[in-house]
Amino acid sequence: MTLSMRDRVFACSTVVAVVVVVVVAGIGAPAEAVHDRTSVSDRRGARLAAGLRHAIVDQHFDEVLDTLPPGSAPSTRATAHRDDGYEATPGQLTRGLGAAAPVRIHQTPNLDVAVIELRANGRARAAADVLLSPQYPDGKVVPLDKNLSTDQVRWRRWDDAEWDDNHGRGTVDAVPGRANAPIDFMSPYPASVLKLMVGFGILQLVDRGAIALDESYRFDPTGAPNDYCGGIVTKPIRRFFDEMITVSKNESTCALIKLLHDHDAMDPLNQEFQDLGLSMLQLVGTRTVDGGHWADSQMSALDTAKLLMIINGGRGTLWTRPNGTAVTSALLSDASRQFFRRELAEQGLNQVLSTTNWCGRSYPAPGIPQLTPTRWIDPADGTVTVDGRVYGQDVRPCQAAAEVLYLHKTGLTDTSGNDAGIVRSLPGKPRRNYIVVVHANLGDRYIDANRPADPPGVYPVAYTEKYGRLGRAIDHLVTCDSAP
Repeated sequence: MTLSMRDRVFACSTVVAVVVVVVVAGIGAPAEAVHDRTSVSDRRGARLAAGLRHAIVDQHFDEVLDTLPPGSAPSTRATAHRDDGYEATPGQLTRGLGAAAPVRIHQTPNLDVAVIELRANGRARAAADVLLSPQYPDGKVVPLDKNLSTDQVRWRRWDDAEWDDNHGRGTVDAVPGRANAPIDFMSPYPASVLKLMVGFGILQLVDRGAIALDESYRFDPTGAPNDYCGGIVTKPIRRFFDEMITVSKNESTCALIKLLHDHDAMDPLNQEFQDLGLSMLQLVGTRTVDGGHWADSQMSALDTAKLLMIINGGRGTLWTRPNGTAVTSALLSDASRQFFRRELAEQGLNQVLSTTNWCGRSYPAPGIPQLTPTRWIDPADGTVTVDGRVYGQDVRPCQAAAEVLYLHKTGLTDTSGNDAGIVRSLPGKPRRNYIVVVHANLGDRYIDANRPADPPGVYPVAYTEKYGRLGRAIDHLVTCDSAP
């Protein structure tokens, strides 16, 4: 759907009116004041936070249906891939859907949503982070400091059983020293969005000359406890990277994680995230033998967004480390950042905050109006096929109506639904330049009451369409805020 200029002005006026009401009512507590006008605006950040909070609450995520409610019979779907934190394959997903009679979710789900508006120079113009959970059913704006950071959240490690049985409360701290923080939140598992951390680590090895993208790597997982990372295979590192990002191939991700272990780079990578002030970027617990077992890894939406700021690139200081030194995009070379962005721009799984792979279907709802990469489009009929996933829709009408490029990475397990990326307006389209990240526990276990049966032979809709609606609402919010 493309908004006319008249409709766009009306929509923006409506958003501004809602945000004003929300701020006046106290729903959107302003972020901590920021006096450096060259970095971020506290007033703009408060407006963004209020609008983001409204956009989240307006989706009514507590109305989704649970296909495996607490106390029900065990799922018939194979579970070993989930125990290690891997994304379900298309076959596993198809077998799992519809396995039980769904009921309404028993409590408000956990969502962590961050948006960073960017200036033309790549630095932050405004930022907001909003949490949703059983403790914060109306949304909670996270106070941010001038470094786009917060010490006001007691982050808890994700646990499915604790979310189901303990009113959404976690018991294990993900970051030490936060016992007195006023906000208590169990951070959803990031699923395949964690592949951003893997990619960052791999490209740092490239920049140091330890490896080269075009060199071949022999992945040998002999001795692994299961075969979910695949078997022995030799490929160029560039191909492993491409498969990890564009089609979310688990086996290729395992190979690159093992490559990091081979170079003793995993511990230094995690320490670097801590030194950068990104305490909720934790690629931990992975096996050296095969690069498997991702389930202990953590990512908050805000820290994920800041990692994307580095990948996006920018001039000068992006933020300041806890030790007072500057963080710049030079953490990756220009060539590595350009390569990373090209891979994100080639994303095949446009099915969460953007839903263009299903262009023209009445379900799921349209999301961020992105241009779908032509790599996946059949030039004969306009349909999208991604690594065996057949979407079956002619996407050319959405291509003609596209307004942005969306450089992103998605993630999915039964209790994890995620999307994280960089949004840039296409030439001649309304201006926007922002990063958006959503981490939530609404994976393929949860469906919408209005979810129709999937047409025969096509890849099933694996996420609630509320993600797409949220993506569209955020895009409208940021577009309005960017208007002259």
